[in-house]
This record gives sequence, C-alpha cells and structure tokens, in this order.
Amino acid sequence: MKKVILPVILLATFFANKVSAQHAGHETVTATPPKVIFSKILNTESLKNQEFKMVVVTFGPGEQSSGHRHPIPTFGYVLEGELESTFEGKVYRYKAGDTFYEEPNGLHNGTRNVSKTKPAKLLAIFVGDAGKPFLVPEKK
Repeated sequence: MKKVILPVILLATFFANKVSAQHAGHETVTATPPKVIFSKILNTESLKNQEFKMVVVTFGPGEQSSGHRHPIPTFGYVLEGELESTFEGKVYRYKAGDTFYEEPNGLHNGTRNVSKTKPAKLLAIFVGDAGKPFLVPEKK
C-alpha cells in the first residue's frame, strides 16, 4: 500500500502544478480569475498539436467582465445563474443550461451577471493551437 501512495501523491502534484502553470501568464477580466479545470494536447491523425481546455469562469453578483477577445474557437455552457453578453455589438442573454459558440477574435464588450445577489458560473471550452492564450484583454 505504501508503494502506491507516493506515486499517487507525486502524480497528483504534477497535474495540479500543470493546471496552475497553464493559467500563469493569462490575464483576467473578472474579479475571480478563470480556472482551468482540464487541458489536453491533442495529436491525432486529424488534429495536430491542438489544445483542448475547459475553464470555469465565475461572475460575482452584478459583476461585469472587461472587454476581451478569445483568439481560438469558444464554446460556452452556463452552469448557474443568468448572463448578459455583448459580443460583436450584439447583446445575448443566457441562463443556466444554455450553450453558445463564438468565432475566434470577436470582441466581447463585456459579460454581466444579471443577478445582484447570486453568482453566475460559465464553463468555457476552447480548442486551438497548443500554447495559444484563450483570453486576451482588450487594450484600453
């Protein structure tokens, strides 16, 4: 049993550090930084050096993100709450259970948690060239 515990601890530490390192250097547009919960480099016959990332974004009550872009394709799923997002000048409203897709490099003027009392959470999924950032704050 003791022979199994040390490798498991080392493996868990490696993966925890890998996820933290993948977020290091990414700027944030919300009070709570986006949390990378899964990342995998894909090298298959049809996908070469592509990175798949799952990121949880938490919006505090009434919080609005600052302007930003995603340089790679973005898929979203609202986990809880209700969000209003202005993307390429058009306003969208999403509630828990809603999904959406955004083209790369489109301007997010902001995403706002509609509730003044409850947090909202979004699962964002990104697929693109390995190492490419998933978030680029818009220059002010």
